[in-house]
Amino acid sequence: MKRSPTEDRAHWERTADRLLLAVRPYATDEHALIQLPGPPSHSGARSDGLEGFARTFLLAGFRLAGAGGADRHDLAGWYAEGLAAGTDPKNPERWPTFAECNQAKVEAASIALALHETRPWIWDRLDDRVRSRVLDWLAPMVGDPMPGNNWVWFQGVTEAFARTAGGQWRQQDLDRVIALTDGWYAGDGWYSDGLTGGERRNFDHYNGWAMHLYPLWFCRILGNAAPSGLLDRYRARLRRFLEDQRLLVGANGSPLVQGRSLTYRHAALASLWTGALFDATPLAAGETRAIANRMLDHFTAHGATDAQDLLTLGWHRPFRGVLQVYSGPGSPYWASKGFIGLALPPQHAVWTEELTSLVVEEADFTRALAAPGWLVSGTASDGVVRVVNHGGDHADPARPHADDPCYARFAYSTHTAPETPGDPTAGPGACVDADPLDNAVVLLDAAGRASHRRPVTRISVDGATAVSRSRAHWPEDATWDPFGGPDTGCTLGPWITVGSALRGSVEVRAVRVDGDPGTGHVLRIGGWALAVDPPSAPAPGPVDGGTARVEGADGLVSVIVGAHRLPRSSLVVGTDSNALGAASATPVVETEGPVAHGTPHIALVHLGGTDPSTLPEVTTRAQDTTLLVDVTWPDGARDTIRLPAPDPEYPAAYGLWKDQHRA
Repeated sequence: MKRSPTEDRAHWERTADRLLLAVRPYATDEHALIQLPGPPSHSGARSDGLEGFARTFLLAGFRLAGAGGADRHDLAGWYAEGLAAGTDPKNPERWPTFAECNQAKVEAASIALALHETRPWIWDRLDDRVRSRVLDWLAPMVGDPMPGNNWVWFQGVTEAFARTAGGQWRQQDLDRVIALTDGWYAGDGWYSDGLTGGERRNFDHYNGWAMHLYPLWFCRILGNAAPSGLLDRYRARLRRFLEDQRLLVGANGSPLVQGRSLTYRHAALASLWTGALFDATPLAAGETRAIANRMLDHFTAHGATDAQDLLTLGWHRPFRGVLQVYSGPGSPYWASKGFIGLALPPQHAVWTEELTSLVVEEADFTRALAAPGWLVSGTASDGVVRVVNHGGDHADPARPHADDPCYARFAYSTHTAPETPGDPTAGPGACVDADPLDNAVVLLDAAGRASHRRPVTRISVDGATAVSRSRAHWPEDATWDPFGGPDTGCTLGPWITVGSALRGSVEVRAVRVDGDPGTGHVLRIGGWALAVDPPSAPAPGPVDGGTARVEGADGLVSVIVGAHRLPRSSLVVGTDSNALGAASATPVVETEGPVAHGTPHIALVHLGGTDPSTLPEVTTRAQDTTLLVDVTWPDGARDTIRLPAPDPEYPAAYGLWKDQHRA
């Protein structure tokens, strides 16, 4: 949507005001809890009410800060009343304590950030007794052994605010937060959200909306009391990350549909706005606003809010398949972080410079992102950005896991969503991925059950190629939770080594299987799942020719070609299993019978605005025990995928499986 710079700012302000006013009818009498409609999280209704207050208060904080306190909707007074009631232990609307509810620690950070940003208009005007009660409510954060992930920053930010406001804090806590964060830094601007099994494996949107945001705000709150050089270190890391993040937004305005907590939606803008706020961005001001406008308009146009202007639990439409057990009706309001730009004054360059085009609109590109283990391609003709994943999987490498469809797939994009069947709101571990399908490489056992991929071992990421390996396994209980899933036992199978070469709209996906060939598994490779119009959804089942094709409701085309040893092709149709539509379809190819071990199997996987005009040529050869797949692209470029044979004891950590799981 074309608007002038002045109109852009006004549009963002109106959108923020509309979101803030829409929640007021759901507030308790003194505004301490905002109890929005929808299924509760596993933390319960009172925690969800605090979440509704804290996350909308964060939006109000950015709105007030950028407006210099101008407040025609009495945001300051309305939220100040809620602060007074929520921190009063005798008030029926009181907030849960940290001892009563862990989730309250998360919301404390939003409250602390909002109080800092609105200090002249809220904190400084609160009654001394209310200020004391707020600090008393925050105080138990001191000394709390927070989980080893982004949660440590809820402690860091709240104690930083308390330090500046005369409350309790502890230097050891702040030192620990800083040290842990440095240990999670994976290079090139990327953080892993904590360590899993002692490794950096957790790459998703938390890198931007938590791991970059909170450290910089920590320094902003502490001011001159921040450790020397810390602000510059965090600024340099964010500046490097934004060089990559600017590639990961499609021309449609969508961020990558990957990872957990997707219902936060345009919170993905948090790091972009933070870069502008802290002078820590390589982007021109017009590019920052262009990405932000596009993303906000994308979600607005696709139903992120309902008829009452409430943010819903889902991605576009309400959709439970991308939720976690901690998702409640107030959760989507972490989208408030996508409004950080409003904290910048109207005369800032991000609000005055002319818009630029997005990177993907200017030219095709291919990149290797070493830290997360991703290959990235963008195509200007359709605006699609694709990521091929041979790196993070959010799983402990020392034991098998059922696949989380938002982490374990081989590919994600800005225009598609993974198939996410199941109902995670039913309780912990209820989100089921019993049949990894789209962008999955699986072995089918005699009962037709698909194997799972996690954990993944990265072998190489170089230029336009990447290779990883996993051991096929069939969990007894194919469920997962957002933190890795229960260790339920499984049946082990062969090793699967997968290599990718990615250029433009096509990935060459090469597979070798090694192990006991006597079990007779069928190899299946899935292409991109597309949302389709329910009345015209394709018929499921086999299709002729070793090629399967789906045309999506938005005109995108998903094609998979069995280029070598994958002669069977078919379509799998889903119902209410995709965040982008009520019906979906996935093209797949398979071996004719049991997969041949130690030989290459190759599929060509396409996602684009049209059918591929020309496909790459592939040939195979061997070099000792390594299989090589040589790829010649239509423009003459060449790549070689190397599929090494697994060591019998590779990797050593997997030896634990022999004792803990049935072979």
